[in-house]
Amino acid sequence: MSDEDKRMKYAMLGEDGQSDDEKIAKYTGEVGWKYLKPHFRSGNLLWVDPELDLKEVAKAFTGDQTEQVAEWLGRGDLVRIGDLHAEQWEDGDDQFLAVVVTPFVLMQPAAG
Repeated sequence: MSDEDKRMKYAMLGEDGQSDDEKIAKYTGEVGWKYLKPHFRSGNLLWVDPELDLKEVAKAFTGDQTEQVAEWLGRGDLVRIGDLHAEQWEDGDDQFLAVVVTPFVLMQPAAG
């Protein structure tokens, strides 16, 4: 497998000349479960531990920091959302901070 094949190949939406930091800021926002549910159903929704900075995690994805992402996954600081979580949020009014890092949506609880 070539180095190119090993790259994570995640990207921010849009090719508009903005930096990754600008795109992360642009595609980060507070949302409810209804927005996130389709991403859960497609298997592309990842929970980011609240102790981590969501924007830094997004930067690790866009910067192809494979080892860092693998470390978070291994520690459980970054996990794929399961059915139990989805059921819990289905009827609630929880708000989340989310950022799109194609093909994934990263999420964590909104502050306060």
